[in-house]
Amino acid sequence: MATFWNKMSDAELLTRLTDEDHAVFAEIYGRYRAVLFAHAYKIIQDEDVAKDVVQELFTNIWMRRQDLQIRTTLSAYLYTSVRNRVLDYISHQNVEDRYLNSLSDFIEKGEWVTDEQMREKELSELIDKEIALLPTKMRQVFELSRFQEYSYNEIATELDISDKTVKKQVHNALQILRKKLDFALFFGFL
Repeated sequence: MATFWNKMSDAELLTRLTDEDHAVFAEIYGRYRAVLFAHAYKIIQDEDVAKDVVQELFTNIWMRRQDLQIRTTLSAYLYTSVRNRVLDYISHQNVEDRYLNSLSDFIEKGEWVTDEQMREKELSELIDKEIALLPTKMRQVFELSRFQEYSYNEIATELDISDKTVKKQVHNALQILRKKLDFALFFGFL
């Protein structure tokens, strides 16, 4: 029986394929499997992927045999289908690679940025807390100096105190904050 199918043209095999004839399908598979594999392998250079592409193509042909419309020769259809499937695979791999690279970049850089932002936020909160604990007049002088960017003369005028007092209050505030922050950083509270 195999010799009978073996003598049929591709066009004849295609017309009989819709009859769910397994022998016809086996003949088409036998004729083209090896050359399609070689064609796929030549493009993709991966034996397993080439085998998968060919197997997927023939599975698809069998599943769609009832409504399969081939407007060219069977061989042209098969070669084009294999080429398109290989190109789809390559395209998918490129998308996958870009996604994995961007994910890797995010993991490498994103965690660092997030960790850095968290530490910065914690440090800022610690500084704010320590400033709030300064004596009232010292805190007021320090905030005008650092946050309002007043000069020592402007602070002295605003609070009706001497320039020397302003300078001493800012100096004392910075020493207190340095000690507290050095302690927190040294013991890893951040």
